[in-house]
Formats: sequence, C-alpha cells, structure tokens
Amino acid sequence: MYKLLGLIAIAILGQSVQANEAIGTLEKPNIIIFYVDDLGWQDTQLNDIDEPTPWETPNMLALANRGMNFSQAYSPAPTCAPSRGGLLSGQHPAKTNFTHVSGAGIPSPMNKDARGIPPYYNDHLSTDTLTLAKALKANGYKTGHVGKWHLGHYASNSPSTYGFDFTFGGRGAHRNSKNRAKIFDDETYPLSKEKYPPFSDKNPQGIPYPLDLVTENALGFVKDNKDEPFFLYLAHWMVHVPIITKNRALLEHYTDKLGIPFPQTPDPITTTGQTNPYYGAMVTTVDWSLGRLISLLEATDDPRNPGKKLIDTTYIFFSSDNGGAETKTTEIITDNYPLDKGKKHTEEGGVRVPMVVAGPTVKSNVLYDGMVNQLDYFPTILELTGSTIDKQHKSKLSGLDLSPVLQGNSDIVVDENGEPRKNLFWHFPHYGDDSMRGAIREGDFKLYKYYTENRYSLYRLYKDGERFDLEEANDLAADPQYAEVVKTLSTNLEQLLNENNAIYPHLNPGNKNNSAARVLVPKVSSNRFDKAKRQAQISLVAGKSAVKEAYLLAEIAKPKDGKKRGKLFITHKKLPVTIEPEKNTITAYVPAEYKAYVFVLIDENNYLVTSDKYKSL
Repeated sequence: MYKLLGLIAIAILGQSVQANEAIGTLEKPNIIIFYVDDLGWQDTQLNDIDEPTPWETPNMLALANRGMNFSQAYSPAPTCAPSRGGLLSGQHPAKTNFTHVSGAGIPSPMNKDARGIPPYYNDHLSTDTLTLAKALKANGYKTGHVGKWHLGHYASNSPSTYGFDFTFGGRGAHRNSKNRAKIFDDETYPLSKEKYPPFSDKNPQGIPYPLDLVTENALGFVKDNKDEPFFLYLAHWMVHVPIITKNRALLEHYTDKLGIPFPQTPDPITTTGQTNPYYGAMVTTVDWSLGRLISLLEATDDPRNPGKKLIDTTYIFFSSDNGGAETKTTEIITDNYPLDKGKKHTEEGGVRVPMVVAGPTVKSNVLYDGMVNQLDYFPTILELTGSTIDKQHKSKLSGLDLSPVLQGNSDIVVDENGEPRKNLFWHFPHYGDDSMRGAIREGDFKLYKYYTENRYSLYRLYKDGERFDLEEANDLAADPQYAEVVKTLSTNLEQLLNENNAIYPHLNPGNKNNSAARVLVPKVSSNRFDKAKRQAQISLVAGKSAVKEAYLLAEIAKPKDGKKRGKLFITHKKLPVTIEPEKNTITAYVPAEYKAYVFVLIDENNYLVTSDKYKSL
C-alpha cells in the first residue's frame, strides 16, 4: 500500500531509517493535533486529482514530505461536533449518541413534509468520558486546547472539564465583517513585518499576514510548556463560514491567479468549481498557520532532549473534521469533485478528508492508500507516547493503532489480534430523508442504508485497488451480480450499528405518504404536575396506537458561561418515564432544577409525537 514519492525514493527511505535509528526511544514525545474545520479532500495540494486546485498549501506539502500522507483517510462523521467528540473520546459517535451538532433539542422533522424525524442525541460527551487530554494528562503531559471547541454550550462542558490545562476559544482573525470586500487588516489585525508565501511576480518576497490570535496562542502554549511533554489540540475555526479573509494581499493574489476582478461588494461568489478567492485565502491562511507552528518547532531546542529541536521530538497529526462545505445559501464555497456531495452527507465528499502524520519515528515522504479514521488517533497516540489507560476505558475505544504503519513495520492496519482492518462505518440519522443514513466502506465498495426507506445503495469506488467509481455515480444495489456484496455489507453494517447502540430516526405522522397508522398516533388528553412530589403525569386518549418507548425532556436554560449574564441557550436533559398501558398514563420525576418539560412518545409503528411544553413550578 506504500507509494514512495520522488525519483530517489529508495535513498530517501534509507535516510529516514537512519534518522529514526539516530533518534532512539523518546520517553514522552510531544503531540500536536492540527484540526481544520470543513477542509475538503480536494481543497489542498495533498491529494489533488483531476483538475489541480488553485489553492496553494506549501506547508501541508512540506509536512507530507516529512511524514506520511493518507489518501483514504476519513472523519468519524460528516459534521464537526461528532467528529471532534469521536477524535477526543476515541469512541464512535453512534456509541456516545453524539452524532450531530446542536444536540439535546426536542426531536422535530426538518420540515413538515419530511418522512423521518431525527432521534434525540447528545450535545456533549459525558463528563466522565476518558478523553485523550485526560489520558495524556494522567501520563504526565501538559494539555492545551486552542480554537474551536463545539462540544457543549455550558461551562460544565468546557475544555477544562475534559482534561485541558490551558484553553483559548477565541476566533482570532476569523470574524465576520460588515463588508468583506472593504474591511481587511486594521489596528485589530496588524500586518506582520515578516513575509510569507505565496510568492508571485507582484510579491516575489511573499506577503505579510494579519495577526491571528488562534495561531499566536498555539505558539505561546508550545513556548510555555516546552520544558515538559505537551499535547496541543489546535482546532482552527477556518475554513468554516463566514467565508472571509482579513488579508487583502492574499485575496488579491487569488483574484489575480483566477483572472477575475478584485471584489468591490460583499456579494456571494456564485461561479462554479474552486473559484471563490475568499475561500482560497482561508485555505492558504490555515497553511500559513501550520507553517508558523512547524517553524517554531524547527527553531526551538528541546530542553528534555539536549541536542534536539522540538521538531525532532513532536508528532503532528493534521486533518479536517469533515469534508468540504460546498455551498452556503447562494454562495458557492468549493467543489469536492470527483467526490460526491460534501459536509452533512455520508458520501465520500462528506467524510473523506486530508490527513498527514509526521514525527520522530514516522517514515518520511510516504503515501499510504489504506483506510484510516480519526478514531485511530487515540490508540495510536497512546502507543507512540507509551501512555497507559485502564482496561475498562481501553475496551471502549473504536479505532486501531496506526503506529506499526507509521513506523514502516506493517503495510496494513491491524487490530490487537493481528487481524487486518475489515471496514469503517458511519451513522448519521439527521437532516432530510435522503441524508438519514448509515454507511459502510469495506474493500473496494461502499454501501448506504437509507433509514426512513429501509433500502440500500452500493457503489464500487475502486477495482483491484485502482480508481473505478470514486464519483459514486453508478448504484449497483439492484444488480444481481452484486447481490452477495449487498448482503455481506448490509449484514456487517447492521452488526456494527447494533454493537454501537445506534439510535435511529422515527416516522413523522405529518407526512401524508407515510402509512395509515399515522392517524392513530398517541395523543395527550391531560397533564398533571404534583409539585410536592415533583411528579409529572400525562394521560393519553384511548384507542390510539400503543406507546412502545417514551422519555421526558427537561428544559435547561442558562447562559453559555454559566454566569448570570450572556445569551441563554436552551437544551434538554433526557429523563426516564414509567409507562402504564392499563391506565393510559406516563409518569416521570422532574428534579427541582428543571422548570419546564416535554414528553416524547414513540408508538408501536415507530411514529414520534411530542407533548406540549409544561411548567414544573
């Protein structure tokens, strides 16, 4: 699966082996995860196929030359929060029921005509989850988070709760403005004296960059903690919307390169393909940030390892939380072609991401074509750092150790029993009916299960290891020739979903195309709340479909930072209920801290209905 790049590949490999032998064993190497938001597989020069991208990413290329580039790397989910939760917990999003952004809401259809209703899902990891930060901290590491968090609204869900000693959650230079075509660097974002790529005839020495506090805080964390082993989780806000840059020279570089006029108004960019100069500027700004970090590591002595620089003792994991977001309202942001679709979809464009790993024992200048997932980071980093965790926590990890591949000791990813990786899977029961899917990638094939329709589609991405239908244009599910493939992959997907306790969508009684049973869904006849006992009870209308499952959602309304100020966020705590069919009642205990609640009912035909919101004062 290895492809050594360059005409002198054998010589390079030999030099790499000698270098790794010279390094010796590092007791506690440093770890950096450089995580980009919404950076697509085709948005960089790393895996650029078909039409070359116009966006310049020299530092990403340099990191790949220093380490290993993974051409078939995947995020845990097609949206950011579950991918971040999966990366930091090492657990599949289905297992933690943290499958999308903005969770802990009252289940409702995407629109009144949708066939399915997404299930209730968490908006944060349980606070007793062993995160990578907690694990490394317990093994002697200083831990730092910089940038986007998106793992819970409240102070109780802050990075410090999950093991980070230091956190900076500011947006840096990635902020909206009243006019993105006019407002650039100012006293808030002063330009650097130093100049950096890209180079051009107009700027042969490069260009300055505006101050970015995300980057500066990451650099500061490394400087402040270099005397000890450190773990830095650098999670950029870019290249997520707003599509904007504070760097006028960089925007002009791309308008010149694309041969288009410099924008005079903030109007949306609506040209197709990779032609949005604002987006290109954001991609290159992230690359610049990566370059700044690597330059610091190259220039800084490692106090724990005399004679070495930090670059010699630090592993860097570079990737994106999901595929590229192709559009936002009328603006065209990017194009993931030849991959199908993008963010919010389990197709390749939504979950295949750029990924590079470099570090002391990682083979250099290697392209690896095997399937890997960011869920692999947790066990891999434990192995690379010699860190240990309890068996009960280790048994929950969903990924596999990549260190034998990184170090050239194996050309396949294997589990702890030595069995080769068989597949990867995704669970995304959200948005519209077409996107509510499970998916499995196994060998050359990728199969999807449409949850609300209970049907499958099948695509052959590769044939004998060579690109075949990467575009996912030809559905093979109905072809008799592939009946066994559908049977095998669907069975495997069902088993994985079951093992990970996946929670599925329910049916919308408001959809007229659903079965006639929709008119028989449960209906509340009355509500009673006993304040002394804190007991809520609803009575149901007789003669309706039986309730097979129910729960209560207690409303949480408080400021994001936990103090008595700021914008209120409304989420809900899921609480158990008692169903008494013979009495046609459902009862629940509502703790005193909750002032309002809603009952959620799922009937025997899988239709979901919610009660009115009731007060518990």
